Amino acid sequence: MAHHFLGSKHHGEEASKVTDWRKEEKHHKHMEQLAQLGAAAAGAYAVHEKHKAKKDPEHARSHRIKEEIAATIAAGSAGFAIHEHHKRKEAKKHGHHHYH
Repeated sequence: MAHHFLGSKHHGEEASKVTDWRKEEKHHKHMEQLAQLGAAAAGAYAVHEKHKAKKDPEHARSHRIKEEIAATIAAGSAGFAIHEHHKRKEAKKHGHHHYH
């Protein structure tokens, strides 16, 4: 993925270059927050579609499908937020080893 660019070989730089762990930690925190926002938005949309399915029986099937898709996206986004949280903790742990 494109967001895992830190510490890799880029534009002729050596791969063994010292990683800026604080910058990486901040990056993962930002990605975690975006994922949390995405999970909340998709969850809210799923609830909205569930409500529409009850109010609009003629198109209930369509609303239920949209609800399920939104719920799946919310779950995936929440999983990505957890993944980024662990990556941030890992970066923080590495950063503390370098400064002590």
